[in-house]
Amino acid sequence: KDTDYVPRPARAPLPLGVIPAGTTNILAYTLYGIKHPVTATLHIIMGHVQPVDVCTFSTPSKLLRFGFSAMFGFGARTLALAEKHRWMPSSQRKDFAFIKTLANLRPEECELSFLPLQTSQEGSHENDSKDQWHKIQGHFLNVSIMAIPCLCSMAPRGLAPNTRLNNGSMALIAVQNTSRSAFIKHLKRYASVKNQFNFPFVETYTVEEVKVQPRFKSMFDSKDDTCGNSTSAEGTYPWNIDGDLVEEGSAVHVRLHPQLIDLYGVNIDELQGSKATCNCI
Repeated sequence: KDTDYVPRPARAPLPLGVIPAGTTNILAYTLYGIKHPVTATLHIIMGHVQPVDVCTFSTPSKLLRFGFSAMFGFGARTLALAEKHRWMPSSQRKDFAFIKTLANLRPEECELSFLPLQTSQEGSHENDSKDQWHKIQGHFLNVSIMAIPCLCSMAPRGLAPNTRLNNGSMALIAVQNTSRSAFIKHLKRYASVKNQFNFPFVETYTVEEVKVQPRFKSMFDSKDDTCGNSTSAEGTYPWNIDGDLVEEGSAVHVRLHPQLIDLYGVNIDELQGSKATCNCI
């Protein structure tokens, strides 16, 4: 086909409630400020509703899924390795996969194409700028694409603190190849109040769309390795989309759909701005 598949989702007619029942619970943490089932239930009962931006993830031929966040590279490799060891207890499995992937740290060669967020000040030039795609090529340790801040216990400020629940933009965070020690310093910043992006090898962008095109390794480079960090025999790469493993060999196109869905919850930024607390509701 000459043109890529373009998903055209309809807005959900009813709000949805999210009850945290997993381990990371990024969406629930972002909506409620706390990972607590009773808190989530009370927000639903009291009718606290927030419009939320949603992404579609698609290949040139099909829709993969809807979601709020995705990681390609280290974050996806870690999840893929954890899935291979589901016989282990959850916490041990994740720690094992994290350490093993970090020990065998390697970059992915890919091309990132993105459409920067267009502001209303651009007026009549806005339509023309739709064709102004930016491209960067190189070796990346991790690529994150997030439509919401993605708060969690490991990142209280969020994995993408520069975006919001419904501001009509996505955060693209590209971590270029660097030393293992420098990458670890970057990861440690997520748990602190320091800026985790203040490194020369980390680039951040505010975008509307992103295309990720992996550059497949040769047969020699993609030989079997015990850490699960090489390309699979089927020629696919792992993606971590909202904590679920998705394996795909084609380029992945991520599009933002502003305020596509209503979810029960609150705007954590407003709570923090008013110095309010949210322990039970």
